[in-house]
Amino acid sequence: MQQSSGVLAMFQDSDALLKGGTELRERGLVGMDAFTPFPVHGVDQALGIKRSWVSAVTLLFGVLGCLGGLLLQIWTSAYAWPLNVGGKPLASVPAFIPIVFECTVLLGGVCTFFGVIGFCGLPRVARPPVDPRVTADSFALWVPVSAAAQRADVERIVKVAGAYEVRSG
Repeated sequence: MQQSSGVLAMFQDSDALLKGGTELRERGLVGMDAFTPFPVHGVDQALGIKRSWVSAVTLLFGVLGCLGGLLLQIWTSAYAWPLNVGGKPLASVPAFIPIVFECTVLLGGVCTFFGVIGFCGLPRVARPPVDPRVTADSFALWVPVSAAAQRADVERIVKVAGAYEVRSG
């Protein structure tokens, strides 16, 4: 696997990372990635990352699970195997609520899991981490660059934003 060339900037805190990412995004750079030891609020806006599609997938398959569970129970109890139990209606929707809820959660959760795994191309076992300090105590910003002039400009911007280490790769 060939890695693209770019600049890796290491920061001590999340505020400096957000400042550097925002400045670079405002200058038109795209494709940046941030590596942080914990979730940082606002990093997606700072880097110009679009809203995730995961919630839409979960909603779609949750609704399908809900409808599938409800239709299966109605078909089973009213058409395929109708039994008169205590005089209640054959399609008693309040009695179906627990199973409908379970089908919603099950299908929504399982399809979300496999959707994320599939669309993210996971697992990536051959890819080394950008820097071992990132997962412990440092924040990193990876900026793909193509030209030497662009590389020098990116290095200058992240240093002004507060990067304590800048490497080209």
